[in-house]
Amino acid sequence: MTVEQIEIDLIARQQQLTARSVRRGAGPRRWWTIVGGAIIPVALIAIWWAVTASGAIPAYRLPSPAAVWNAAVDLQVNPLHRGLLYTDIAISTQRVLIGFAIGSVVGLVLGSLVGLSRIVNVLLAPLIAALRAVPSLAWLPLLILYLGIFETPKITLVAIGASFPVFTALADGLRHVDPHLVEVGRAFGLGRLRLLTTVQLPAVLPALVSGLRLALAQSWLFLVAAELANSSIGLGFLLTDSQQNGRVDRMFLAIILFAILGALTNAIISVVERWLFRHR
Repeated sequence: MTVEQIEIDLIARQQQLTARSVRRGAGPRRWWTIVGGAIIPVALIAIWWAVTASGAIPAYRLPSPAAVWNAAVDLQVNPLHRGLLYTDIAISTQRVLIGFAIGSVVGLVLGSLVGLSRIVNVLLAPLIAALRAVPSLAWLPLLILYLGIFETPKITLVAIGASFPVFTALADGLRHVDPHLVEVGRAFGLGRLRLLTTVQLPAVLPALVSGLRLALAQSWLFLVAAELANSSIGLGFLLTDSQQNGRVDRMFLAIILFAILGALTNAIISVVERWLFRHR
């Protein structure tokens, strides 16, 4: 029996169940999910517009949707800061994606070691649990001290934030893999690495994807901490600078952009998730 046949025998049933779930989520149901998810945001914008139009709250406390839109246009087309908004979005997104990629790899490695080895679990799990409780801003002074003030500490902070959810999801998932699957793989002579890649990782793929989703959300949270404390460009800097200059419209703009970018990157994870389940 070839290795390919062994892999098929071990995970065929799981692939069939996953394929059915993916097919059920396709087509009209997906469009209904998109439309349904837009109802509340549209309603909130309508309420926001109505409240500001009524004058119940002064504009310096709650700018109108039109004022926020005009702030975005001004940042993009005004000769004093032409293209600044696009640059802020691009830089922040780049920091998140690079940090997320690095942190995910670190989380995958550590999660695999802790989830598969009792000795490593005893040695590393308490330390990682303690480090996970450290607030994001607490890392920043040390990162600036050791790595400087440019891009490296910001990306490193994002990577730290991204690594913990992936580590937790993978380590916990590997501990709960069906032992019968593992025994069958060992009976067919699969080594540790081959067993991990062909049996254990496919078995914990849903948990791993959930960990990646949480890691991406946490990456944005840690990015804000990095850009608020030490940055001259990016959406976090836009938020801080707007606060110092009393530009509430730009503050709302930065927050809304964070929300939009977070939703878009989460949608990318959803696309990757469907692709992975179809090609397992």
